[in-house]
Amino acid sequence: MNGPVNLDRRQVLAGGGALVVSFSLSDAFAQDHAAAAPKPPGSLATSPYLDAWIRIDADGITIFTGKAELGQGFKTAFQQIAAEELDVSFASLKVVTADTLLTADEGYTSGSQSTQYSGTAIQNAAAQVREILVAEAARRLNVPMENLRTENGAVIAPDGQRLGYGDLVADNMLHVQAQPKSKLKNPATYKVMGQPVPRVDIPAKVTGGAAYVQDMRLPGMVHARIIRPPSYGAQLTECDTASVEKLPGFVKVVRDGNFLAVVARKEFQAIKAMRTLSKAAKWKEKPGLPKQDDLLAVLTSLKSNDTTIFQQSDASVTGQKTIEATFTRPYQAHGSIGPSCAIAQFADGTMKVWTHTQGVYPDRQGIAEMLKVPLPSVRLIHVEGSGCYGHNGADDAAADAALIARELPGIPVRVQWMREQEHTWEPFGPAMVTKLKASLDGNGKIVDWNFDVWTNTHSMRPGGAGSMLAAQHMAEPFAVPEPQPIPLPAGGGDRNAIPIYKFPNAKVVHRFIPEMPVRVSAMRALGAYHNIFSIESFMTELAELAGVDPVEFRLNHLEDKRGREVIEKAAKEFGWQKAQKAPLDRGYGFAFARYKSLAAYCAIASEVEINRETGRPRLVRAVAAVDSGQVVNPDGLINQVEGAILQSMSWTLYEAVTFDDTRITSTDWQTYPILRFDAVPDKIDVHIINRPGLPFLGSGETGQGPAAASVANAIANATGKRLRDLPLTRKKIKDAIDA
Repeated sequence: MNGPVNLDRRQVLAGGGALVVSFSLSDAFAQDHAAAAPKPPGSLATSPYLDAWIRIDADGITIFTGKAELGQGFKTAFQQIAAEELDVSFASLKVVTADTLLTADEGYTSGSQSTQYSGTAIQNAAAQVREILVAEAARRLNVPMENLRTENGAVIAPDGQRLGYGDLVADNMLHVQAQPKSKLKNPATYKVMGQPVPRVDIPAKVTGGAAYVQDMRLPGMVHARIIRPPSYGAQLTECDTASVEKLPGFVKVVRDGNFLAVVARKEFQAIKAMRTLSKAAKWKEKPGLPKQDDLLAVLTSLKSNDTTIFQQSDASVTGQKTIEATFTRPYQAHGSIGPSCAIAQFADGTMKVWTHTQGVYPDRQGIAEMLKVPLPSVRLIHVEGSGCYGHNGADDAAADAALIARELPGIPVRVQWMREQEHTWEPFGPAMVTKLKASLDGNGKIVDWNFDVWTNTHSMRPGGAGSMLAAQHMAEPFAVPEPQPIPLPAGGGDRNAIPIYKFPNAKVVHRFIPEMPVRVSAMRALGAYHNIFSIESFMTELAELAGVDPVEFRLNHLEDKRGREVIEKAAKEFGWQKAQKAPLDRGYGFAFARYKSLAAYCAIASEVEINRETGRPRLVRAVAAVDSGQVVNPDGLINQVEGAILQSMSWTLYEAVTFDDTRITSTDWQTYPILRFDAVPDKIDVHIINRPGLPFLGSGETGQGPAAASVANAIANATGKRLRDLPLTRKKIKDAIDA
């Protein structure tokens, strides 16, 4: 059934049986008679049929989401949401994540939007499904709906009669469009939502179970390894395959232009064959990379498309003290602990790919284009990967596997990248430059604010074949798509460039650089990480210039009530005091932001210790406060903020991609250091301000920017020296101390 079904909820179809999932993602719901109707909330606006989200049959209840579980814990949260609104036990539900055959097209899992959009869709769909089931029970029992209640997967009448949900459903009963408004439960009655439920994805991860796509093993599966070019633009000039063809377990060499791979029956056989073929392959390289040690000059000298994204003027106020500052961020890697992996199988005319991509539908489109086959003949199934949050090598590995599997019909092909390939070829987080200038009046208030940001695009995710390495390296290569900025209000390089604080005069300019000196794409928080690092570092510098406590200074410029409460909560729980002095060789720092200026609020206070002999910084403790609207799983939210602080700490203190004029040189954990266990803070406290009944606000990336600035401000407080060029390494700190 493709068109909308108009059913009165008090007169739903009679009979028992099962609800058969047969939802369509066609344009049926875009017909003229529905165009003027208010849109339902969240992702129901684009996939409005209830059976796209919920299935009830003899096996129980299944919840569907088009989002990809990446370690955010939303699979648990969505299970809680559905259990709450359906009045069933948490354990009775199954959640199916992104799969192009089974789930709605929710695009990419990015921008801290999973709960905001998919969670909202599931909540409203579940409420409406419950209403339909109650209406059917009322019809069968001849009892008014308001006299019935739901409990533990059944509708219960005043006389005790129970009709289970499975007995109430009928074919296509839920193939109806969602209403714009749902009768959601009163938050005061919640039994599951708001409770710290253990995450369903954790047990396999901590017990060595099959938790990731890297752990998958299919019957008859073979193993492939890619022989990547040594540098961008390198051309394969010679490849003698004779030596590799004699190796044990050898299956096939797959070559298409500059795409070169070898397949073997066992994994280590594939690795040995890869190394042998790598020695036999000859490449022609040419230098083309910029000077790594002068990224400020490189980025600001490249042609940019400049856009003023915010401006306001008030000629009645003038400044008396003015300061300027420039901040830089290097190219940074995702550094996934598990290198990218995918499994593909071409059988019965369908290319099936198991992948840890963050967008199964866009990646399917790219693979179908690369293979020159119709979209329906490609199916992508999301399986969590060991490390992500952004556009790493997942989509490329999926394309690799599909291209190789096409040559081996019927056989599952597993592609696993090597560590040096992940570090060298993944799309990096873009380098950035920000320049700030601000003036204070005689009362220590900011009266003029100027902010300029230079950066590349912050997303080159698939949607077309040209975004994937395999397609770029083919004999008939697909062109890399033209880079584009991501429009506000979410933004890309200009995300969080517009401050949440109120200034009478302000100007913010986004200087978008189309040319990409190295391969870049989305990295967690996009431009917000560096923009907030810059703004919040500068706010503390301005507070010092004004002679005002940094927390008080922020409150003096902030009108947002919820933002003020978050700042006050973090300061209180940290024990922040005006005119406080940290112990010797320690410093205190504070920072705040509202992610994307429309998602969750987060404030972080930090205590950092500096070894003055070596310059080594150590984050001793961090205290965070977060407001993400209505909280589904407080433990899951705490996980996210704790993880954000640790990841941001690693970026801020250690991480930078290195390269010479031809090759990427940061190819392992020695040349690309990250946070290690011995540097983990003694304590991280996360305090939640819950807002029952208010909309979910994205929180997965809310902590990155405040954590960076908080640590930087604490280092400045400890050393008396302000560092503005990321990462804030021990050498930079030592040089500043000795200067």
